Amino acid sequence: MTAEERHPRWRTALYLPALAAVLVAAGLALAGRPGPEDGVNRLLAAHRGALADQLSSWFSALAATPTVIGVAALCVLALLVVPAEARRWEAAFLGGAVAVQSLVFLLVTLCVERPRPDVVRLDGAPPTSSFPSGHTGAALALYGGLAVLAWLHLRRPWRVPAAGILLLIPLLVGASRLYRGMHHPTDVAAALLNGGVVLFVAARLCLTDRGPVHTVARAGGGSDSDDPGAAGRPGADTSAVSSASATDSGRRVTVVVNPLVTDRATREGVRRRLERSGHHRPEFVETTATDPGGQAAARAVRDGAGLLVACGGDGTVTACAGALAGTSVPLLVVPCGTGNLLARNLGLPRHPGRALDEGLAAPVWSADLLLAGGDGLPDTCVTAMAGAGLDAEIIAGTGRRLKNLIGWPAYAVAALRHLGSPRLRLTVTLDGGAPLERRARMVLVGNVGAIQGGLRLLPDARPDNGLLQLALFDPRGPVDWLRALRLLGPGGPATAAVEHTGSATAAAHPLEYLQARRVELEFDRPVRRELDGEAVPAGRTLRLTVRPGALLLRAPRPATSDDDHPSARPVRPRSGPARPTRPTPPASIAGTTGTGAAVAPVAAPVTPATPAGVAPYGERSR
Repeated sequence: MTAEERHPRWRTALYLPALAAVLVAAGLALAGRPGPEDGVNRLLAAHRGALADQLSSWFSALAATPTVIGVAALCVLALLVVPAEARRWEAAFLGGAVAVQSLVFLLVTLCVERPRPDVVRLDGAPPTSSFPSGHTGAALALYGGLAVLAWLHLRRPWRVPAAGILLLIPLLVGASRLYRGMHHPTDVAAALLNGGVVLFVAARLCLTDRGPVHTVARAGGGSDSDDPGAAGRPGADTSAVSSASATDSGRRVTVVVNPLVTDRATREGVRRRLERSGHHRPEFVETTATDPGGQAAARAVRDGAGLLVACGGDGTVTACAGALAGTSVPLLVVPCGTGNLLARNLGLPRHPGRALDEGLAAPVWSADLLLAGGDGLPDTCVTAMAGAGLDAEIIAGTGRRLKNLIGWPAYAVAALRHLGSPRLRLTVTLDGGAPLERRARMVLVGNVGAIQGGLRLLPDARPDNGLLQLALFDPRGPVDWLRALRLLGPGGPATAAVEHTGSATAAAHPLEYLQARRVELEFDRPVRRELDGEAVPAGRTLRLTVRPGALLLRAPRPATSDDDHPSARPVRPRSGPARPTRPTPPASIAGTTGTGAAVAPVAAPVTPATPAGVAPYGERSR
C-alpha cells in the first residue's frame, strides 16, 4: 500500500479545524494580557514619518478587503478564460485559499476579543478583534498563492524574482499594520500562520499531482485532474491507456516541447502520463527560434525513437510531421497552441493531458500530407490547410500578444478589419487539366476542414483519402456572408453541396468546392499566403500536392474516415522506410460528392512522392 493510499490527500483538510483551534487558544491566552510586544508598537509609533506613513498606507491598501476580493476575482477569471484550456484546479487553489483564510479569520475573531494596541492608530479600527491580522492573512493567501503559480509557470530567470516579490508583499503588509498601530506583533504572526497553513492545504488538495495536465492515479482506476467528479463515474479508468500502450512499452519516446506555450506543470504531467503508460524516461527537447521542431524530430528518428510526441501549436506539429514523413516513427499530437488545426480535426480534446491519453490509447494509421510551393516559397510540408487572400490577411494581422491573451477569438477581431479586402482574380489548375478562371476573396486548400468556432471551411476534406479539397469563397454582400456562415457553421450541411459546373468562367455562387490531387493557383498580383495558420511571404503562385499516407499518426481516427478505405485502416509502425499507401479514389469522386454536387474529375492515380526531410518554411511558429 502506497503512502497516498494510507493517507488520502483529502485528510489534509483536517489541518484547518486544527489550525482554527490553535489560533483560538492562542488568542484567548493573549487577550487582555499586556506584554513586551506592546513596547514594539510604542516604539514604531514614536518614529513615524511622512514617507513611512505613505508607504505603509500603500501596502496596507494592497490587502484591504475590496482589493483582495477584486484581485482574486480577476485572477481566478483569468485562469478560467485566458488559457487555451481552463485551469480550473489552479483557480480553485487561489480562490479557495483566499476564501478559506477569511473563514478561519472570522471564526477566530468571533471567539477572541483582543483590543488593539494602545497607541495612536493611523487607520479606522473595524469592529473586530485585533487577533489575528486580517490584512496580513489575506495578503499571504492571495499574493502567496500567486507566488506559487508564478513558480510553477514562469521560466528562469523570471521565476525566482517574481515569486520573491509576491511573497514579500505579505511581509510588508504585516509590517505596515504594525507601524500604523493596528495590530500587535503576535496578531501578525498568527495571521501568517493562518495564511501559510491554508496555502499548504489548498496546494495539497488542488495542485499536487494535478495541475493543468496531471492525473491522480488511484487503485482500480483514475480521474482526470480537470474533472473532480471523474473518479466516481463509471469508466473513469486509466487502464485502457496502459493496456493500449503496452505494445510500445519500453520503446524510446522523444517529446518535442514548445516552451512558449507549455509550462512546467504541463511537461511534468506529460512525463507522468507517459511513464504510467510504460514509456519510461522520455526525452524532452525544446524548440528554438532556429528549430521549430523539425531538427529535433529528425535527430529522434536517427537515434531510434519509437514514438515522437509534439507538444505545441500548429508550427511545432508541422515541423515534426515534415521530419517524420516517410519514416517508421509515429507522431502523437498534444495540442498546446492557439489554433491546433490538426488536433481539432482529429477530434483530440483541447486539454493536453486528455489528448495525450487518447493518443496513447489510439491505433497507428497512415495520414496524408501536403507539399506546398510557389514563387519565393520553397517546398514546405503542410499538415492541415493552406490558403491565400482573406484568411492569410487575418492571420498576418493577428498579433501574438492578443492570441496569447484571448486565444483563437483574436482571429475574429482581426477578421473585422479585413472583411473589406479586395477580391482576387486567379487561375485554378487541377491535376494538370484545363485552367479555370475565378474571382474570390479567399482560397483555401486542405485535407482537413474544421477550424475554430465550429466552422467547417472544407466539409469534405479528409486526412486519409488521398485528395485535396479546394474552396473558393466569394461573398459579395451581407446576404452572401450570412449565407456562407450558415453553410459553414455547426448547423450547416455535412458535405459540400455546392455546384461546380467545370466551367472555365467564374462561378456565381459565393462558395465553390473542387477536389484534386494537385492544385495550382496563379493570381493576377502578389497576395498574402498562409500555410497551416502561419503567414508566409506574399506571392503570385501557390502549388499544393497531396502525399497519400506519408505520415504515421497515433491518434483517434476522424469520424469522417471511411472504414473500408485502405489508407484509413490501422497499421503497425513500419520496421523500415515508409511506403505511403496509394489510395483508390472513391467512385463518387469521379463525378459527384455524397450529396450529388458535381466536382471536377480526378486524374488517374499518381505515385506519391514522400516529402521526407522537407523542412517547414523559415522560422515557423515554434
